[in-house]
Amino acid sequence: MISSKENDMKEEIYQGYQQLAFGSIADAIKLLFMEEPAPRALGKMNFINVAEIRRMKEGAMEIKFFDRLKALEKLEEITDQGQTDTLPFYEALENSAKLLQKRAGEDEA
Repeated sequence: MISSKENDMKEEIYQGYQQLAFGSIADAIKLLFMEEPAPRALGKMNFINVAEIRRMKEGAMEIKFFDRLKALEKLEEITDQGQTDTLPFYEALENSAKLLQKRAGEDEA
C-alpha cells in the first residue's frame, strides 16, 4: 500500500516532469534581451526549464534547457508504471466476479 507521503511525492515528481516537458521558456528568452536585469525581476521569472545559464566575457549569454523528450519519456514511464501497478487489482476483481458468476450458476442447477 502506498502511503500518502509517497503518493504526494510521486505526484510532485509527475508535475515536475510535466513542467519540463510542456512548460514555457518565455522568461528565459526575455532574459536574453535584458541588459542588466534587476534581482527583483529575476525572482519573478520562471526558469524551471533552464538547466544552465552562462554569461560570456564579451557579454553574450548562453542558456541550456532541459531535454523535453527525456521528460516526456519519464512521464510515459511513470504513466505505464501506474497502469501496471493497478493491473493486478483489476485482474483480482475480474476473477472474483467470474467466481461469483460460476457459483451463482451452480446454485441454480
